[in-house]
Amino acid sequence: MPHHKSAEKRLRQTEKRTAVNRARMSRVRTFVKKVETAISSGNKAAAETALQAAQPELHRATSKGVMHRNTVARKLSRLAARINAL
Repeated sequence: MPHHKSAEKRLRQTEKRTAVNRARMSRVRTFVKKVETAISSGNKAAAETALQAAQPELHRATSKGVMHRNTVARKLSRLAARINAL
Protein backbone atom coordinates (compact mmCIF):
# COMPACT_ATOMS: atom_id res chain seq x y z
CA MET A 1 0.00 0.00 0.00
CA PRO A 2 1.25 3.50 -0.79
CA HIS A 3 2.28 5.70 2.11
CA HIS A 4 2.58 9.06 0.32
CA LYS A 5 -0.08 11.23 -1.23
CA SER A 6 1.61 11.16 -4.63
CA ALA A 7 1.90 7.37 -4.51
CA GLU A 8 -1.82 7.08 -3.67
CA LYS A 9 -2.63 9.27 -6.65
CA ARG A 10 -0.39 7.19 -8.93
CA LEU A 11 -2.22 4.06 -7.74
CA ARG A 12 -5.60 5.59 -8.60
CA GLN A 13 -4.36 6.73 -12.01
CA THR A 14 -2.81 3.34 -12.76
CA GLU A 15 -6.05 1.52 -11.95
CA LYS A 16 -8.05 3.79 -14.27
CA ARG A 17 -5.48 3.54 -17.06
CA THR A 18 -5.31 -0.25 -16.73
CA ALA A 19 -9.08 -0.52 -17.09
CA VAL A 20 -9.06 1.66 -20.21
CA ASN A 21 -6.16 -0.25 -21.77
CA ARG A 22 -7.85 -3.59 -21.05
CA ALA A 23 -11.02 -2.38 -22.74
CA ARG A 24 -9.03 -1.21 -25.77
CA MET A 25 -7.19 -4.52 -26.11
CA SER A 26 -10.47 -6.40 -25.75
CA ARG A 27 -11.97 -4.35 -28.60
CA VAL A 28 -8.93 -5.04 -30.78
CA ARG A 29 -9.13 -8.77 -30.11
CA THR A 30 -12.86 -8.77 -30.93
CA PHE A 31 -12.32 -7.03 -34.27
CA VAL A 32 -9.44 -9.36 -35.19
CA LYS A 33 -11.52 -12.39 -34.23
CA LYS A 34 -14.31 -11.19 -36.56
CA VAL A 35 -11.81 -11.06 -39.43
CA GLU A 36 -10.46 -14.52 -38.60
CA THR A 37 -13.93 -16.09 -38.45
CA ALA A 38 -14.78 -14.54 -41.83
CA ILE A 39 -11.54 -15.95 -43.25
CA SER A 40 -12.22 -19.41 -41.84
CA SER A 41 -15.74 -19.38 -43.31
CA GLY A 42 -14.18 -18.72 -46.71
CA ASN A 43 -16.23 -15.60 -47.40
CA LYS A 44 -13.76 -13.18 -48.99
CA ALA A 45 -16.16 -10.22 -49.17
CA ALA A 46 -17.09 -10.51 -45.49
CA ALA A 47 -13.43 -10.90 -44.55
CA GLU A 48 -12.50 -7.75 -46.47
CA THR A 49 -15.23 -5.69 -44.82
CA ALA A 50 -14.24 -7.05 -41.39
CA LEU A 51 -10.62 -6.09 -42.09
CA GLN A 52 -11.71 -2.58 -43.11
CA ALA A 53 -13.48 -2.28 -39.74
CA ALA A 54 -10.53 -3.74 -37.81
CA GLN A 55 -7.83 -1.50 -39.33
CA PRO A 56 -8.84 1.76 -37.59
CA GLU A 57 -9.25 -0.08 -34.29
CA LEU A 58 -5.74 -1.52 -34.52
CA HIS A 59 -4.27 1.85 -35.50
CA ARG A 60 -6.10 3.46 -32.59
CA ALA A 61 -4.46 0.96 -30.24
CA THR A 62 -1.11 2.09 -31.65
CA SER A 63 -1.82 5.78 -31.21
CA LYS A 64 -3.03 5.25 -27.65
CA GLY A 65 0.09 3.29 -26.74
CA VAL A 66 -1.62 -0.04 -26.09
CA MET A 67 0.16 -1.87 -28.91
CA HIS A 68 3.43 -1.29 -30.72
CA ARG A 69 3.11 -0.04 -34.29
CA ASN A 70 5.22 -2.86 -35.73
CA THR A 71 2.97 -5.42 -34.02
CA VAL A 72 -0.10 -3.81 -35.57
CA ALA A 73 1.55 -3.61 -38.99
CA ARG A 74 2.50 -7.30 -38.79
CA LYS A 75 -1.00 -8.37 -37.76
CA LEU A 76 -2.66 -6.34 -40.52
CA SER A 77 -0.21 -7.63 -43.10
CA ARG A 78 -0.79 -11.25 -42.13
CA LEU A 79 -4.57 -10.84 -42.12
CA ALA A 80 -4.48 -9.15 -45.54
CA ALA A 81 -2.27 -11.92 -46.93
CA ARG A 82 -4.68 -14.57 -45.66
CA ILE A 83 -7.62 -12.74 -47.24
CA ASN A 84 -5.79 -12.42 -50.56
CA ALA A 85 -5.05 -16.15 -50.48
CA LEU A 86 -8.80 -16.93 -50.40
